[in-house]
Amino acid sequence: MKNAKRKLSSEQSAELLSVLKARFEKNKQRHKGLHWASVQAKLEANPAKLWSLDEMELTGGEPDVVGYDKNKDEYIFFDCSAESPKGRRSICYDHEALESRKEHKPGNSAVQMAADMGIELLTEAEYRDLQQLGNFDLKTSSWIVTPPAIRKLGGALFCDRRYDHVFLYHNGAESYYAARGFRGSLTV
Repeated sequence: MKNAKRKLSSEQSAELLSVLKARFEKNKQRHKGLHWASVQAKLEANPAKLWSLDEMELTGGEPDVVGYDKNKDEYIFFDCSAESPKGRRSICYDHEALESRKEHKPGNSAVQMAADMGIELLTEAEYRDLQQLGNFDLKTSSWIVTPPAIRKLGGALFCDRRYDHVFLYHNGAESYYAARGFRGSLTV
């Protein structure tokens, strides 16, 4: 982790907030009825979450608000890049899978990267919700949260969009491909 304090400088915060605001305004269909001023106030009150959003941005995720949980008073951010984030590809599913490889190990795993960034992998339901907001992963695929029963047997799940349909697949958790990464979520 490059920033153990998980806090951005004032300049970094201002720059990121500007990027997030522009994306929020450009993609209003993702968050109908929500207002940027409220989102910004939440972000400014949560520097560690702003740091996590910066990590999402730096790895190519293009995070944006995709919902609001009234009960928890939290905004929900997902990676909204057209394809699986470039800075998070060619990775296996989790640390156990990474350690099981005898040769040609990838640099990291999706689960570990997400934890280091302070975010969560999308669940299948969240991935399908994201696909209601646009067409994502037309050329790439993204690891998603895998149920323990599948993971225990050595498998892991990933999704993509092909033929105007969202597909759910399985693969060995130790596999990795140049076109497979992961998308994350963060609540603020």
